[in-house]
Amino acid sequence: MNISGDTVIFWQYGPILLNATIVFTWVIMGLLLLVVFLVNRSLAQGRKASRRRHLLETLLAFLMLQIREVMGREPRGFLPFPATLFFFIATANVLAVVPGFIPPTGSLSTTTALALTVLVAVPFFGIRDSGIRAYCANYLRPTPLMLPFNIIGELSRTLALAVRLFGNVMSGTMIAAILIVIAPMVLPVLAQLMGILLGLVQAYIFTILATVYIGAGLQLTEGNAKNRNNEHREPRSRNL
Repeated sequence: MNISGDTVIFWQYGPILLNATIVFTWVIMGLLLLVVFLVNRSLAQGRKASRRRHLLETLLAFLMLQIREVMGREPRGFLPFPATLFFFIATANVLAVVPGFIPPTGSLSTTTALALTVLVAVPFFGIRDSGIRAYCANYLRPTPLMLPFNIIGELSRTLALAVRLFGNVMSGTMIAAILIVIAPMVLPVLAQLMGILLGLVQAYIFTILATVYIGAGLQLTEGNAKNRNNEHREPRSRNL
């Protein structure tokens, strides 16, 4: 059993190669696009809501509730990014039960790419909400000497996201492989069921952590803005 799709090469021409991680990532993207297309077509044609649509709406409502509770904001402006993370990771982990399918989330390159999107999303939403000057000022607080440490903190947080997801998916695959050798008739079925549950949990954890990081960046920017406003008001009150 292959634990990572990086070692399975489908096609190679010189330094350019096409491995299982890339191929199965495209498969997941295609499936998600197909589901979205079918749901949008049913909405446009006014068809009766299907179970697939009800499930999708339930998951989106749950994610919106989580975003509202974590960030304390209206979730619609932030929903597309965490929802995309959740559905991609959840689909990859659930499809791991399909024979021959190697989840891309079992590759460190994929989990690193997902974590890098979070690294980019945090300043993106912060700059969109408060402006680039106010957001960049966060890295200089409480003193400009903290600039390198704040940057290291951002990078280490990204690395932790990537390694956490990669380690959990890889360990689940290894456990399933061991159980197939020990008891090939019974235990693998239980392991696959447990793998589905853990895969959904890992998708939820990754999405919530990404939401927490974005919300923390927004709250920090707002807090700094309030402090600056108070500093401007204090001299005026003294003069009065």
